[in-house]
Amino acid sequence: MRKLMWFTVGFSVACAIGVYFASGQWLLLLGLLDLLALTLLQQLSSLVRKRVLYAVLGCAVGLGWLWAFDAFYLLPARQLDNKTVQLEIEVTEYSAPTAAGVRSEGRIYLNGLPYTLQFYINDSVELSPGDTVTGEFRLDYTGNGEDKPAYHQGKGIFLLGYQKETYQIEQCESPGANYFPTVLRQEIIGLLDRCFSEDTVGFARALLLGDTSRLSFETKDSLKTAGVYHIVAVSGMHVSILFSLVLMLCRSRRFLVALIGFPILLLFAAVAGFSLSIVRACIMQALMIFALLINKEYDPPTALAFAVLLILGVNPLSITSTSLQLSAGCVIGISLFAKPIHDYLLQKTPLGPAKGKSLRSRLIRWAVGSVSVTLGAMLTTTPLCALYFGCVSISGILTNLLVLWLISFVFYGVLAACVLGAIWLPLGMGVSLLVSFPIRLVLGVTRMISKLPVSAVYTASIYIVAWLIFVYVILFIYRRCKKKHPIILICCLLLGLVGALGLSWLEPRTDNYRITAVDVGQGQCLILQYNGENYMVDCGGDSDGIAATRAMQLLLSQGIFRLDGLIITHYDADHAGGAEQLLSRIPAERIYLPVFDGESKIRDSLTAKYRDRICWVDAGYNLKSANITIFSSENREDENDCSLCVLFQPENCDILITGDRSASGEQDLLKSEDIPDLEILIAGHHGANTSTSWALLTKTRPEVVIISVGADNRYGHPDRETLGRLELFGCQVYRTDLEGTIIFRG
Repeated sequence: MRKLMWFTVGFSVACAIGVYFASGQWLLLLGLLDLLALTLLQQLSSLVRKRVLYAVLGCAVGLGWLWAFDAFYLLPARQLDNKTVQLEIEVTEYSAPTAAGVRSEGRIYLNGLPYTLQFYINDSVELSPGDTVTGEFRLDYTGNGEDKPAYHQGKGIFLLGYQKETYQIEQCESPGANYFPTVLRQEIIGLLDRCFSEDTVGFARALLLGDTSRLSFETKDSLKTAGVYHIVAVSGMHVSILFSLVLMLCRSRRFLVALIGFPILLLFAAVAGFSLSIVRACIMQALMIFALLINKEYDPPTALAFAVLLILGVNPLSITSTSLQLSAGCVIGISLFAKPIHDYLLQKTPLGPAKGKSLRSRLIRWAVGSVSVTLGAMLTTTPLCALYFGCVSISGILTNLLVLWLISFVFYGVLAACVLGAIWLPLGMGVSLLVSFPIRLVLGVTRMISKLPVSAVYTASIYIVAWLIFVYVILFIYRRCKKKHPIILICCLLLGLVGALGLSWLEPRTDNYRITAVDVGQGQCLILQYNGENYMVDCGGDSDGIAATRAMQLLLSQGIFRLDGLIITHYDADHAGGAEQLLSRIPAERIYLPVFDGESKIRDSLTAKYRDRICWVDAGYNLKSANITIFSSENREDENDCSLCVLFQPENCDILITGDRSASGEQDLLKSEDIPDLEILIAGHHGANTSTSWALLTKTRPEVVIISVGADNRYGHPDRETLGRLELFGCQVYRTDLEGTIIFRG
């Protein structure tokens, strides 16, 4: 019996309960109740009793450990939430540019304990590991002062720092040995940038280091849609490829493998930034080496349990990490399902016998093995992908079969290019030329498959969510059946998918009109649908990629592969930052842009790439078939007040969008145009007190006001004064930070 595995299951459940549902003294109370529950084990059979015993014991220990971690380690960080303090930060990572300056990570000490801090500086400065930054920073606890898990907490980052006043940087001339992996990582990135061409360097960096910063949005989306994004998310597959190289070089001599393998794994994990998926994989691989060294059997479930327990012991909030969940899920799925699927497929394969040494037999065994591993991993990770990414790849099995066999060769080639490039750069460049061919092949195949209409499905549609639940119900029933008919199973799944897609694509077309405020965080993205035409107004939010992805998934879930028009009200990133990324996947017939005399990188980039589709709106513009009127502004110097305004009038409904216009910009609109009473108003500037003025509300008397705004945003939107005005006018208010994506239909 795997005692450690059942203990870890209980410990993990405790961490999940503590992070998502309970906190403080409730953790201790639940832990005590957990221990009392052990007495009930006397009523169970011997084998079941032992399993439950270790699981319940693990849960009790986990609850106690999480309580102690929260009370003694997290409390000092939580007490600094939304406070401005003087800090001395030891920089631990190289700085990365942001829209307003740079971002980096550093270490601070509170009550003598070290904390990792992600901080932002409003200047374009270069920071290196070992530098010291001193100044005033406003701190945010990454749980937003509440008992809610956050992305950063899973990575061990519990505070975000925003530079407030003056600061000083003391540069470190010689970083310590503890920064060697970080410096080495930066050197490798520099080598890759010099060796590889622009179209392949992003993939090379992602494959070797997990650095996806040079991958375009289109490439990332293609990899996700085709179900092979795991290729560029450094994980167990990469560790296995590296370990295979070590085995080959050491000729499987176990002492030599241990002597070289342990430091290689540690260095690789450190250079890859100790991402949790890599840490999990390296711990399991190290246990495999240890088992080989002492001539003992290696047990994957026990190794996984030990790795997860060690990670959660260091940081219980790691349970929230998508990386760890997917990584562990893959191992569980492959362990549970890959072999039964493999054996079943070998028995049922219509391709002929799989035994023997002929090329055909080997190809059959390889194909069956690849499909079995992919299916096994998909069975456990598909719900997680649906939950976190809103996307489930249908083509993943095919794509993995076509390209996965190339990845080992590409990985070794990229590694060789680094090593040889460090010796003599032309050697590395020569190797990169050879490696670039399979890289382009992988990207080309992935891009081609991702363009298929149903390469992936999206949980933006409730019908797809229902189909996914249906899939697992059918698989459970099929598993329990004595007589298994795979053709019937496949037909049921395909018919269910066709039905779900049909309803997803048909249902929006039954509405006379529809307006959708997509939840993009602190930004705006609106979809206007009427008379069979689809227009989007703005596409930007907290993250350009997230805004584009959410808008794209919503459109694709409705079977919309092309927009009739994209209207950009103005060029702020929270309105237009994701436009170019969206257009890379869903093109628009026309792009309507405001005339602005100032500088704008977004405008210049759109103009350069889509010059033939752009329509400059310098006067009123009427899209009669969609009942949309676009109003320009005479103010071409202020970026907010140059916002285009959009009046959408489907049938007996009047909807107005004012972008980020201030009260004076709204007044100019009212003077120059005849704006009717409104059924729906999109609040200007995300509910700022400078917009949605008394004059606009008095003239238009909107019944409903939609505020597109991000939760807990640093601007304080929507402003209390604005909400007060809306209340006085009796408006019904809907907010994307509270309701999520908002849909009005008629």
